[in-house]
Order: sequence, then C-alpha cells, then structure tokens
Amino acid sequence: MKAIVLADGAASTGAALDAVWPGWNREIGLVVAADGGARLAGRLGLRIDRWVGDGDSLEPAALDRLREEGVEIELVSTDKDASDTELAISLALAAGARDVTVIGALGGPRLDHALANIGLLGLASLDGVPARLLDPSARVSLIRAPGPGGEPVVTTLRGRPGDLVSLLTVGEDVAGVTTDGLHYPLRDEPLPAGPARGLSNVREGEVATVTVRRGRLLVVESPATLLP
Repeated sequence: MKAIVLADGAASTGAALDAVWPGWNREIGLVVAADGGARLAGRLGLRIDRWVGDGDSLEPAALDRLREEGVEIELVSTDKDASDTELAISLALAAGARDVTVIGALGGPRLDHALANIGLLGLASLDGVPARLLDPSARVSLIRAPGPGGEPVVTTLRGRPGDLVSLLTVGEDVAGVTTDGLHYPLRDEPLPAGPARGLSNVREGEVATVTVRRGRLLVVESPATLLP
C-alpha cells in the first residue's frame, strides 16, 4: 500500500507536483496528516484518512471539521520525543504502508524541522520501504548500503532528462558508488563526507541508476529550472 504523509512545511499544489513529478498521487491507499499538514490536503486534491499530532499547529475548529468528516484522530501530548511527522510515518507503516511519500517536509519557517524531516528517511522502520520527501523543488530519498559482506544496493531514478541529481554523503564516508545515466559518471568510487563532489549531476535520459557498496547516500533530484 502506498501512503502519503502531509507535514506542516511549505505549501504545495497538486498542479505544481504534477508538472515536475507526474504520477506522484497514483494508487494512493492512505493519507495521513501530521498536525498542521492537514491544511495541505485541499491544495493537493487529497482526502485525509487519519490525523496525528499534538494540535499545536492546527486550529481546534479545523480539527473538529476533520472529526465531522470521519477522519480518524490521534491527539498526543506536546511532551513527546518524536515529531508529528515521525508519528505520522509510524502510523502509516503500522497501517500497512509499504511505500511512503512525505509532502510538506521541506521549506517553511523552521530550518531545523526541514533537516529533521530529511533525517527521518533514516528511520529503522523505513529500512526496505521505498520513501521520499516530495516538493516541486526536490525529491529526496536515501540509499542504504550494508557494507562489507552485503550486496551492493542498486537504485533506479526515473525523471526528466536534463534535471539535476545530487548525491550527498550522510554520516560516514560512502564507498563504491557507480552511476549510469548521469552526465558526470562515478565508477566504483568513494564519496567522502565533507566535499561536495556529488552535487549537481545531470540526468541524461529518463532513467539513471546509482549503485552503492557501503554507507548512506542522500539523493536529491531537482528540476534544472525551478518553477516560480
């Protein structure tokens, strides 16, 4: 089952996502709103199935309307160790989601929230579950390779020729990176933490692949010309 999680970041519209990431809303089986992320549903043409949060970024009247619409509500304490977006991802997985797209995870007034949302791609519960953060300006995903003794991980990236693909090391150095279908190739090479060598590669066709033997590699795909 594919799930969409609505976070309380920068607002987007369905038309804006369609223009850059066509098919983003196909075969969606579950929509979970994380607190104020509920405000994105109308702009995206989505109906919320479940809502979770501490209610600090959504007006009580709006929460009441969700209840009247039959949305399942899970109100939690403000004293918690997980963000509302993390709770929403966990709820989606517990409901059977095996593919997760988070919208509204980037932008907004809080840089720390955006960074934390990127970090959520590393959740242990998402290991083996395709997951991405989606915005008209970027699609962000994480490649996890087990390291010595494990099989290299091959990831297929589909998108528009000419768009940008950045490969950014997360944590320890990444080893054995091979790319195909990108303008600046890598051939079983390391990407150490710190240098920005993997920044702003270019997709040559509709399909590119990235192979990683060890480490965690953040993949940021962006339109070559950002939409206004």
